Amino acid sequence: MSQAYEAFDSIYQRAAQRHQGEAALETLLDKPLSQEALAAIGDDRWLAAMTQKIFQSGISWQVVRNKWPNFEAAFFGFDIEKMLLISDEMWEEKARDASIIRNFTKVMTIRENALMMYEASLKHGSFANMVANWPSSDIIGLWAYLKKEGKRLGGNTGPYSLRIMGKDTFILSRDVEGYLRNREIITTGRDTQAAWRAAQNAFNHWQQESQRPMTQISQIIAYSVNH
Repeated sequence: MSQAYEAFDSIYQRAAQRHQGEAALETLLDKPLSQEALAAIGDDRWLAAMTQKIFQSGISWQVVRNKWPNFEAAFFGFDIEKMLLISDEMWEEKARDASIIRNFTKVMTIRENALMMYEASLKHGSFANMVANWPSSDIIGLWAYLKKEGKRLGGNTGPYSLRIMGKDTFILSRDVEGYLRNREIITTGRDTQAAWRAAQNAFNHWQQESQRPMTQISQIIAYSVNH
């Protein structure tokens, strides 16, 4: 099926032409963290990142950023064990806290996702260690894990959280999805297993061809179709 894929160099050159040349394009690309660096991140920071993405869904990202210090204070720095010790009554109280964004459903994802991370730590030593050791050649497996075991981490919320923390992942952003549909690599709904598998196969092909991380391949594709 590899013959269906556009040569990655063609994608790269188109992106470079649209963004003032190769040198300028390279400055726009993110570099994923090493496996060791990912594993060293505290699970509290993973929970914080995912919570921030969950709250940013549907509202201004800047509003969430402006209130974020209040979130860190209200939820004890997202310490996993402390999250699991908070009583139901205190969760309800925190969901009414005017210093954060009052959304009970989203607030309760903190407890559920803390539990997910705690359970992962029992098997892998830490949630961060599990993420660090998950191969990017099966990154959709990690997406599926987050969607199934976590709360509100489906769609692009989980993948964006991983990207922000430095995990090497492609993202089915509007531009990337549009490219894959135009090439008939994806022909079903974006969040279906068929679409994920087709995208993973394509990115694995381009990764082998270019020797670049998934993150950069994803960004280059996006830059090749937008200005």
